[in-house]
Amino acid sequence: MATAAPAKKGLMYYLTTTNHKDIGQMYLMSALMFFFIGGIMALIIRAELAQPGYQFVDGHFFNQMTAMHATFMIFFAIIPGLIGFGNYLVPIMIGSPDMAFPRLNNWSFWIMPFSGALMLASLFVPGGAAAAGWTAYPPLTDTPYSPGAGMDMWILGVHLAGASSILGAINFIVTILNMRCPGMTIWKMPLFPWAMLITAWLQLVATPVLAGAVTMLLTDRNFGTAFFNPAGGGDPVLFQHIFWFYSHPAVYIMILPVFGMISEIIATHSRKPLFGYLSMVWAIIAIAVLGQMVWAHHMYNIGMDLTAQVIFMVMTMFIAVPTGIKIFNWLATMWGGSIQFNTAMKFAVGFLALFTIGGLSGVFLASTPVDYILHGTYYVVAHIHYVFVTGSYFGMMAAIYHWFPKFTGKYMSERIGNWHFWLTFIGVNITFFPMHFLGLMGMPRRIADYNPVYADLNLLCSVGAFIFGIAQILIIINVIYSKKYGKAAPANPWGGTTLEWQTSSPPPEHNFLKLPTWPHKEAYPHH
Repeated sequence: MATAAPAKKGLMYYLTTTNHKDIGQMYLMSALMFFFIGGIMALIIRAELAQPGYQFVDGHFFNQMTAMHATFMIFFAIIPGLIGFGNYLVPIMIGSPDMAFPRLNNWSFWIMPFSGALMLASLFVPGGAAAAGWTAYPPLTDTPYSPGAGMDMWILGVHLAGASSILGAINFIVTILNMRCPGMTIWKMPLFPWAMLITAWLQLVATPVLAGAVTMLLTDRNFGTAFFNPAGGGDPVLFQHIFWFYSHPAVYIMILPVFGMISEIIATHSRKPLFGYLSMVWAIIAIAVLGQMVWAHHMYNIGMDLTAQVIFMVMTMFIAVPTGIKIFNWLATMWGGSIQFNTAMKFAVGFLALFTIGGLSGVFLASTPVDYILHGTYYVVAHIHYVFVTGSYFGMMAAIYHWFPKFTGKYMSERIGNWHFWLTFIGVNITFFPMHFLGLMGMPRRIADYNPVYADLNLLCSVGAFIFGIAQILIIINVIYSKKYGKAAPANPWGGTTLEWQTSSPPPEHNFLKLPTWPHKEAYPHH
């Protein structure tokens, strides 16, 4: 029989804990810390771009900021944040006492902050941090363009973050396939564990490929090989193929768990079962499979064979079909529901509206002739931020407001939450929507100085970025304030039907006082 969680110890406890809930919370805390580090880098970029000419930093440091901002947001903020939610919630949602490999779980977490610290330290070595963009294309990674150890530290940091990802993925797959409670067949599993299972498979298939690519970069830089150096018979385009074979699925690694979380949040706060459960599961599977196959749509401009371009274009456009199914199913879930329009639901609906914009601009970029013109412009920057910020980030904020009562036993402040949502919503649109027009006007990305014709829209983007950035301090204030002074929450504050709401808030050490059986209703999607 499980006992109540013991009083938390100091540093040694957290270094050695194997409890999935503690590890999940550590993932979330470190992801939030790295999010703010990446955010400060973004504000340096936007401060520099507020006016034409050089204001605050030189071109080389600006390039370091663009490379490090993207790297931190992807590898150390979004992916670990989503793994954190998965770590905390998946075992409880499937009725398991813990993850399958608790010690491996601890190890996969602790690799991650150390790899982030290593990458941060690269800013302070001679020659500075990696300045080749987060894509690290050769020859920009070669010694003339990237002198010093910063680039090598970046490569090692990516390696370690990848190792953390792979170990975590193995743990999720084994846990979800083997540790569901009696009666929970895989087709009765809630949608968030489904999304984490498919994401874990993507991580397992794609991440080792990235490890191979950066290892070849490392040996090209330091050991005289020529994988990507044409002078020695290598091919820089080969790197792009290997890199995008990981990095296109990485986009889905960063959004599929959010699809799962948003499905739970919209269904719970609409007080309705999720519309079209089976079609939602198959849509996630279809997105993952297609997402793994369309890597070369980032590479139309390399002189690719026309037949290959058409194949990648058509497959990329097909991804809009399962994504559209999900969006219409979420709308159908809300239709006629008794909606609790609290902060969690506001972020979920904001996600739905704004992520759709990101998806639609992606369909335009999938078209080869359009991409010829827009590739490498601010239109791509707008697209990727409507996917990551209004997609991944809004989804994670909705999840924090939704599951915070379960994590802590306290409600979050709705008043602070309201300010947080509206300032974030306004700031994010002022920042990224004008970038579509900058891209259509032809402004290239990753430049520190620009033609004055782009000045007005850039100033607008920079103002929006500071509104958005400052608004994020409210989530820290809300977490600290609510943990201390928040109203006590019952075990099931929102009337949720999944298993995590059947435990106390916060849950006991081993989640359940007796092994649950499923369904406690006839099946997950039906009341």
